[in-house]
Amino acid sequence: MSTHEVLPMPTEQEQVTDSRICAAIELQFLTQRGVLDRLIDVETHEGIVELTGLTDSLLSRRRAEEIALAVRGVRGVINEIGILASKMTDQELRRDAERALDQDPNDFNVRCYVHEGALNLSGVVQSWAEKQLVLLLVEGVHGLRRVNADQLGIRGGENVNSDEDITAQIQKLLEWDIRVNARLVQVRTHERVVHLAGTVGTATEREHAVAIAYQAGAERVDARDLLVAYWALDRELRREKFAARSDQDVAQAIRDTFRYDPRVLSTEPGVEVHNGIVTLRGAVSSLLARQAAEQDARNVVGVWDVHNLLKVRLLLTPTDDDLREMVQQALARDPYVGSLAFIVHVRHGRVSLFGRVDNYFEQEQAGRAASGVSGVMELDNRLKVAGPPTWQQAQQWLGQSNSTAPAAAAGLHSDHALAERIRQRYFWSATLHDEDVEVRVDNGRATLNGTVDTWFDRKQAAMLAFEVGARDVNNHLRATMTELPDEY
Repeated sequence: MSTHEVLPMPTEQEQVTDSRICAAIELQFLTQRGVLDRLIDVETHEGIVELTGLTDSLLSRRRAEEIALAVRGVRGVINEIGILASKMTDQELRRDAERALDQDPNDFNVRCYVHEGALNLSGVVQSWAEKQLVLLLVEGVHGLRRVNADQLGIRGGENVNSDEDITAQIQKLLEWDIRVNARLVQVRTHERVVHLAGTVGTATEREHAVAIAYQAGAERVDARDLLVAYWALDRELRREKFAARSDQDVAQAIRDTFRYDPRVLSTEPGVEVHNGIVTLRGAVSSLLARQAAEQDARNVVGVWDVHNLLKVRLLLTPTDDDLREMVQQALARDPYVGSLAFIVHVRHGRVSLFGRVDNYFEQEQAGRAASGVSGVMELDNRLKVAGPPTWQQAQQWLGQSNSTAPAAAAGLHSDHALAERIRQRYFWSATLHDEDVEVRVDNGRATLNGTVDTWFDRKQAAMLAFEVGARDVNNHLRATMTELPDEY
């Protein structure tokens, strides 16, 4: 933290200018974890953000882009961030990349070659979505500077969908995805090239629409005519999206979503829906598949909550000692938590993590790295997050030097600063800036009251509060786009 954590918010008369967008992104890089803010430069021209400079991992590079895309006023991001050189040899990098792929629950037909820190992938995957999983896995290898996947092909089946089928599938997926308002998006397909046109409300929403087109079978997506405009977030335009849906239609939409997720595709979880409450039953092959199925369901319009009763069942179960070693390797190669010390305990496939981390981002990242190891049936994340700042730390962050002031004042000032950071994040959030949210902080615990449009926004508000330093969040926000089921 620093004394520059609070950016003056524009008045109602002031526009969200390029310079203010730059300042907001730079501030978010400073206050969020996972980005090497001091070496990244930000420029904005007519809402198009260009990121240059250096960071320490490919995951950090990806995270910087995601943060920028979610900022109010951003219409697109050009990511030119480079990666700092690593002391690891090409042989060590290849070993870690191969381990990352081998230890994943999916069986990837992918070969790795590393030259001067650049990873070249070759082989064949089953779908565009599976290729994205491979890229995300290898980007999580600390020390890699580039990834080239030009030689990683996607297998085409004998029964190739027609252009009309691809268009229909994209339209259906857009209609049911809670993250995209399909009402203003037009889809046209010619020779498996999908053209997207129309308007979306945020740059992140535009990225989701493009990804959905690829998931549905597009060989290439042309989204030059899919524009980002603030007015597309209008509540009345979104209200039709969240109109009441039948339980049968919601259940079928969830099953359709599973078909496009390679982590879930082969398991076919059972789906039951009652008054918008989803119950998932059956067996899946990995903890990742269990987590992915729940998240896929939560992204479907009409879902209020998910009861995840899926059980992890393995064909081959590693020994506890072997699984412990694989989890330790996964943690060690992670760019964010690889330098931290963890105690890993394994019993019958249940992995428990012990140790201390500085923030909730590291706690979540360590859990994510461990969950991605094949053979992990359950995760108990007992990592302790550092407590509230000491009096001396609070004084340093606030730029004060009076060490004789009462300790209670430190908590008061730090709570005030945290509340301002949360409000500021909401102001610059592309989706939350015009929501009616009241923020109160007491001893590092944030309490959120008021209303938001959707339950997706409600979850986002809590997540942003955690990201800027809240140690706990009491989320009392109500979603107003539709009413809760009577039994909720």
